[in-house]
Amino acid sequence: MTDESNATVDDAPETDAASPTAALEAELAKARDEMLRALAEVENTRRRADRTVQDARTYAIDRFAADLLPVADSLSRALAAAPRDDVDEGFRNLLTGVELTEKALLEAFARHGLRRVGAKGDAFNPNIHQAVAQAPGDTPAGTVLEVMQPGYVLGDRTVRAAMVLVSAGPAGGAPNVDITV
Repeated sequence: MTDESNATVDDAPETDAASPTAALEAELAKARDEMLRALAEVENTRRRADRTVQDARTYAIDRFAADLLPVADSLSRALAAAPRDDVDEGFRNLLTGVELTEKALLEAFARHGLRRVGAKGDAFNPNIHQAVAQAPGDTPAGTVLEVMQPGYVLGDRTVRAAMVLVSAGPAGGAPNVDITV
């Protein structure tokens, strides 16, 4: 019996020692998992913050730019409506000043990443164009025939879509292109 009780006593400490070791290993694995998850969350938070800062830098002027677009439109309309023939030197100088002002404004837009979109002859793109009408034309269907109001893009965001007249294709033939957004 002594041998049996010694065997039982010897086995008991090993079982007791194994249980705390297994419990500590499980606790260590749990702590390691929690630490890795916390590190991953910190990295994800850092990446989100970096992306937010980059977006803030890129798109900080979008509201300001949108407020200035009517000024650019007014300058363009004034230049388009101004007579060019038989004008005196004073009026010619005024037109030159308005042209330089428009050019300076568009250059300032370009320096800050705002660019004009919607040129005649471009393919219709619903992300940057707003079709206000469709008409038959000599150009293929889906081609911009006329720009009523230019659009502007800041980075990859459309600040204002260009209002355009889109070709429906030659008058007797091709089916209409879907220009709905």
